Amino acid sequence: MNQEAQSTGAVDERLVLETAMDAGHILLENGAEIFRVEETMDRICRYFGVERRDFFVLSNGIFTTGGQERGENAQPFAQVKHIPVRAAQLNKVVAVNQLSRDIEKGRYTLEEVRQRLEEIRTLPPKPKGAQIAACGVGAACFCYLFGGSLRDALAALAVGLLLEIFILWVSGPHLSRIIGNICCGALITVLCLCLRGLGLGDNLSHMMIGSIIPLIPGVPFTNGIRDLVDGDYIAGSVRLLDAMLAVLCVAIGVGVIFIAYHRLWGGAIL
Repeated sequence: MNQEAQSTGAVDERLVLETAMDAGHILLENGAEIFRVEETMDRICRYFGVERRDFFVLSNGIFTTGGQERGENAQPFAQVKHIPVRAAQLNKVVAVNQLSRDIEKGRYTLEEVRQRLEEIRTLPPKPKGAQIAACGVGAACFCYLFGGSLRDALAALAVGLLLEIFILWVSGPHLSRIIGNICCGALITVLCLCLRGLGLGDNLSHMMIGSIIPLIPGVPFTNGIRDLVDGDYIAGSVRLLDAMLAVLCVAIGVGVIFIAYHRLWGGAIL
């Protein structure tokens, strides 16, 4: 038993396990890797003296068992939490990760840990204006990086701004992820075709590449590969499938508009 457990007497193991699950919940729903979730939960339980603990983490769920299973005051613990797939907020992952290390240094009591986790859970997302600006600037920079001209980058900037506005106020609140990604791919294609037709861009391919990059699910794709390398085959496969499905939906939206354009006006799309 650690110093915290010795100083407070018998530790409430169920409360510790619930706290560890809360920490894992925040990490998993915000894009953390499977090994990071398990490691953080284990750090919390180990520091507060919970010797019997087992965690099974999937891409959208946490299974936890532990606590005393024998004796007069036996209180076995078993709980399952479903974690819906959502957009990642990496600042929450960083905050929980730092919290787990501060716990090991003895800077928090169990109650303070629970309060801190609640503060992290309620951290607001980035302001919508910042998200819109970041999407626009990102689209412009990627367009220029992949060989686009300054005019192409400015066109991609405009498309990126409009794309994020569509995501925040239409796609995110009202559409499923599949339909939303298809619509985003279609919107990018329509906007790029219109801007190219108005003479505000030079190369359609560069404009579209820069504008599509913000839709690419880089965090799920990277984490899926890391989970596979770490031996978490189920979680890794699910995350890779989710990332590939998002890319496929964007491609469907682009393809539908290209086919419609060709049928209506004919000729090659350059």
